[in-house]
Amino acid sequence: MERTHGGDWAAYEMEYGALPLDFSASISPLGLPEAARAAAAAALEHADRYPDPLCRRLRAALSEHHGVPAERIVCGAGAADLIDRLARTLRAKRALIPAPTFSEYERALRAAGSAVTRFPLAKETGFALPDAFSDAIGPGVELVFLCQPNNPTGLLTEPELTHRVLRRCAEVGAVLVADECFLDFAESPARYSLAAALAQWKNLVILKAFTKTYAMAGLRLGYALCGDAALAERLQGCGQPWAVSAPAEAAGRAALGDADYVLRLRKLLQAERPRVAEALTGLGFSVLPGAANYLLFYSADHALGEKLRCRGILLRDCADFPGLGAGWYRAAIRTRAENDALIRALREV
Repeated sequence: MERTHGGDWAAYEMEYGALPLDFSASISPLGLPEAARAAAAAALEHADRYPDPLCRRLRAALSEHHGVPAERIVCGAGAADLIDRLARTLRAKRALIPAPTFSEYERALRAAGSAVTRFPLAKETGFALPDAFSDAIGPGVELVFLCQPNNPTGLLTEPELTHRVLRRCAEVGAVLVADECFLDFAESPARYSLAAALAQWKNLVILKAFTKTYAMAGLRLGYALCGDAALAERLQGCGQPWAVSAPAEAAGRAALGDADYVLRLRKLLQAERPRVAEALTGLGFSVLPGAANYLLFYSADHALGEKLRCRGILLRDCADFPGLGAGWYRAAIRTRAENDALIRALREV
């Protein structure tokens, strides 16, 4: 019954009676913005009222932030909620996903009755998405998921290829879901985003999440930007009426107003990501040059995760990702002090 994901601090706490240093969940190391924390707390004063089922004020703020009409924005309880809604709304007969990639795509698709084709990414090329991916989008494919940057590899796909994939989807009548939940962690997100294409392509949906960028994993808040207002309306109707709590919506509005937070976050990652990658490489691990707030690496010691767990540190064991296997681990990039603790523990084991 249990799903394998990162961030399972509860199981660790039940086993050890204390909280771990968690590198298994790729969340902003800066924590919840203070303005968002205060807004969520203030919203509790009206917890006796139902939240706005349409998230009108948040959608208006997101519309201004992204330049997308509010009627083409749908809010949900994290990106996973919206992935599930997309799968159930579209009920594609055939869907295409890369492998490895985020496991919730395939889970949601199969639960909705879709046949899923995995496009294998080659270890020899660092699991980069090849041009041949667009060729795999043939007649009969109705839904394609593409993670930018990919999870768990952290690799970005060049804009030329993502636009080719988008055009190919349109040619065969498929919807492209571009998961950009981790794109805000990259150094040049605007260059890689498909957001500018929303005005032209009705078959495009972009997923975003406050969960990752603003460390709101416990509040659960994500949203979809749709090229088609009719699809957005269907997605809204496919979810539960009050998917987003009032504290989550209030925190989201406040977070959007904190532009300095994202700048500080990128500055931290620009300093720490290459430093941690260099340390991992120096310890003999094979490290992928990821662009997100995590790094995927390979260890010949397949018990590495358990050894670190015994020392109070959690990694994401990626053995269950199709296309990876035993020995692959994902480590979040956190603060300098936390990253130093990880590096010390790795040296010990």
